[in-house]
Amino acid sequence: MRWKKQLLELSPYKPGKSIDEVKKQLGLKEIVKLASNENPFGCSQKVLSALKQLQLNTALYPDGYASQLRETLASTIEVSPEELIFGNGSDEIIQIISRALLQPGTNTVMATPTFPQYRHNAILEGAEYREIPLIDGEHDLDGMFAAVDNGTNVVWLCSPNNPTGTYISESRLLSFLDKVPSHVLVVLDEAYYEYVVAEDYHDSRELIRRYENIIVLRTFSKIYGLASLRVGYGIANASIIRALEPAREPFNTNSFAQLAAIEALQDPDFIEDCKMKNREGLEQYYHFCRENNLHCYPSQGNFILIDFGCDGDKVFQFLLTQGFIVRSGNALGFPNSVRITIGSRQQNEALLKVIKEFLETEKIVLPE
Repeated sequence: MRWKKQLLELSPYKPGKSIDEVKKQLGLKEIVKLASNENPFGCSQKVLSALKQLQLNTALYPDGYASQLRETLASTIEVSPEELIFGNGSDEIIQIISRALLQPGTNTVMATPTFPQYRHNAILEGAEYREIPLIDGEHDLDGMFAAVDNGTNVVWLCSPNNPTGTYISESRLLSFLDKVPSHVLVVLDEAYYEYVVAEDYHDSRELIRRYENIIVLRTFSKIYGLASLRVGYGIANASIIRALEPAREPFNTNSFAQLAAIEALQDPDFIEDCKMKNREGLEQYYHFCRENNLHCYPSQGNFILIDFGCDGDKVFQFLLTQGFIVRSGNALGFPNSVRITIGSRQQNEALLKVIKEFLETEKIVLPE
C-alpha cells in the first residue's frame, strides 16, 4: 500500500481509560472518571425525556442540513442560520477546516501545549505546523503573529485553552485579530465557552461581524453533557460557511444528536446550574492547592491542571489504584502535572483526600 508518509508517522488519538476498562483491570466496583472534561451532572432531563419518547425510523438518513437544530441554535445565540456549520463534534469541524485549507506548501500556526488535533490534522494534510510555546500557560500572541507569513492559511486559538484552562482577554484578542492578514483563517476554539466567567471574555457574535476571517467552534459535548452523541458547530461569516460546506461529510450529525441538542438548548437553567457548581468545584481545588503549595493555572474551563513536581504518570497510577481516573500531563505537554475534570462536590472531596494521601506517602515537598 502507498500510504501517506505522514500517516505512518502519526499515532492515533489515545483517549483516557474507560470506567469498564479500569473496573476489569483493577477489580474495583466503584470508579470515578475525571479525565475527559465531561459533565459530571450528565445532561438536561429534557433531553432524556425527549430521547425516551422518540419514535425514530432508523432506516432513514438524518436531516443532512440539520434544519431544525440550525434554526433553533441560530435563534438561541442570535446569528443567521447561514452562519452555522455542524459537525460530528467540533473535532470534525477542525478536520473540515484542515481539509479545506491545509496542504503541502502551506503552514498553520498554533500554541503548544494546546488541543492536539490542530497539529494532528495539519500533519495529515502535509502542511507545515508552527508551534509557539505558551507563556505562563497562556497564548503568546506576539510570537504567534511573528510566525504568520504569506504561506499561513490557518491560526488556531483555544480559549479557554486545553489543558491549561487559561483564556485570551478581549483586548489581547482584538489586538491580534487587527494584525492578522485577511487571507488567514483564525479558528477560535470555544469548547468550554459556557463555563467562562471572566468579565473581559469576548463576544463571538461581534467578532464574526467585525472580522470576515474568523470562525468560532463550540460543542454540545461539554457543559451540555452530550459527549456520546457527538455534535459540535462553527459560527462564521456566511461566505466562510459556504466555502467549508463541500468538505463536510453528508449526514454527519445523526438524528439522536440533533434532537438532543435541540432539547438541550431549551434548558438554560441546567446550564447555569452546572456553571455555578463548576466554579464551586474549582474553588475546592484552588483551596487545596494553596494549602499544599501546589501550582495550578486559574481555569475558565471545567478542569484544572495541577503541577505535582513529579512524574504525572506516577500521580495518575496512584489515583487509578484508588478508583479515580484523571489525565496524566505526560500526554498533554506538562509531564509533572495531571489534568483533573471538576466533578461533583462529593467527587472532588473524595479525590482531594486521595491526593493528600499521595503527597504524604511520597513525601513530596514543593518549594515555597
